[in-house]
Amino acid sequence: METGYGPLNGIRVADFTHVMAGPSCTMMLADMGADVVKIERVPFEADDARNASDPYWINGVSATYMIVNRNKRSLPLDLKSPEGAAIAKRLAESADVLVENYRPGVLDRLGLGYEDLKKSNPGIVYAAVSGFGRSGPYGHRGGYDLMAQGMAGILSVTGEGPGRPPVKPGVPLSDITAGILLAMGICAALRHREKTGQGQMVDTSLFEAAIVQTYWHSAMTFATGATPVPLGSGHPLSAPYQAIRTKDGHVTISAGGWMWTKLCEMVGPELEHDPRFDTNEKRLENVKELEDELGNRMSARTTDAWLADFEATGMTAGPLNTIPQMHADPQAIAREMVVSQQHPEAGEVKVLGLPVKFSATPGGPRNPASTYGENTRAILGELGYSAAEIDGFVEKGITATER
Repeated sequence: METGYGPLNGIRVADFTHVMAGPSCTMMLADMGADVVKIERVPFEADDARNASDPYWINGVSATYMIVNRNKRSLPLDLKSPEGAAIAKRLAESADVLVENYRPGVLDRLGLGYEDLKKSNPGIVYAAVSGFGRSGPYGHRGGYDLMAQGMAGILSVTGEGPGRPPVKPGVPLSDITAGILLAMGICAALRHREKTGQGQMVDTSLFEAAIVQTYWHSAMTFATGATPVPLGSGHPLSAPYQAIRTKDGHVTISAGGWMWTKLCEMVGPELEHDPRFDTNEKRLENVKELEDELGNRMSARTTDAWLADFEATGMTAGPLNTIPQMHADPQAIAREMVVSQQHPEAGEVKVLGLPVKFSATPGGPRNPASTYGENTRAILGELGYSAAEIDGFVEKGITATER
């Protein structure tokens, strides 16, 4: 089915994903115009994506489900039944892309693994995201965002400083990064298929997604053999590059090169030639003292006052927003990164937009997350099942239509 928008218009995706990493990937594909058919559990009460673990609701609908499942069509299936697995296989044989994030081997046992599907659909791009990937000594393990960040070293460099307890970033960094990487890999594989007619397996993991976040820190270790340590809001290669306190909050600044001189002119000219801070290397060595000196001076004025001065001088700086403040930021709104949708059950809801803009084939959130089973009859009809067959599937509990 064509969606009528986006650069992936006309591409069908069979979505066998749940939780965060996989749904983030298929959401991006859907936002770019792909027809994403999301397989959900039967019965409704068993679907953990919509129910079991989510404490956040809008008029009885899971908020976290809606934010990563917009633009998709819902097809509940009992994959443990032979009929449900057969329907899933017919869907996969009609698809350009299959995305899954089950533990390795789960879909293989249902006849929905890559080796089986490529026999009947040699052009399929089969994309998988898991805790550790499909090879190597950990390939059989499951994994979550927290353990991926810990094993990749991210928790060792996050926090207030050496000797303090480990701190996890407040966002699911490896989950969402893995979704982005998988979407990128799928697009590349579709390009290869366009040239050769051949599909392929695309495989990434939360572990690898966390590892690629360590480019700076790995470069330091490769060069020196040293073990990076937490730096608070600081940067391992430049100072000041961090959050500095103001009268009413904090401002984030980056003041390398000529901007260090400009910053000193604004907050204290004597700092420029202070022997503790007169080179970037010395500022890095004495970064805590630098933070205190800047904070003592900048705490005399408000964040907005400092930001106005930085803007006037061409320096880079920004406020330390809360999530609600980010939602209200005029730049986020202008770039359509916060948009409203009308959901049939939840009413008006807000979601985050597509972070990539296309001049010729614009995409983004067009439709709200489907209600459970909303699209069952349409999808099964497209796959060639008759109305009577669909009724039979519903009666047997193999699928479900709208509640």
